[in-house]
Amino acid sequence: MEARVKWLENLTFTGTSGTGHGVVMDGNKDTGFGPSPMEMLLLGLGGCSSIDVVHILQKGRENVQDVETEVKAERAETDPKVFTKIHLHFKVKGENLNETKVGRAVELSAEKYCSASIMLSKAAEVTHSWEVIE
Repeated sequence: MEARVKWLENLTFTGTSGTGHGVVMDGNKDTGFGPSPMEMLLLGLGGCSSIDVVHILQKGRENVQDVETEVKAERAETDPKVFTKIHLHFKVKGENLNETKVGRAVELSAEKYCSASIMLSKAAEVTHSWEVIE
């Protein structure tokens, strides 16, 4: 896996993945050209976990129609301002969803499949919750 980051101006950079997908990142909160690198970590975590949950539920033949994952984090007050706590809350929508299977999918993602979650849990307290919405 590879990536490349190129400086544009001020604290704005473009990132390009090894598969050719790009994103703009900005270290200046006031410019609004893109998320900060730390926000990108949270987006990656939310994406990784959400992909797992959808995939696991689909394999289990659950009629999942939508998943929205809220990711909230706390950071250290002094440099390096690492994440100290991260919480993911999954809102899983579908018809006749089995709540036990939804909980198990979240658990499997957190403990076995989501590389981002497992890696970040080495540095921060990562917790998960979920709800089923009909």
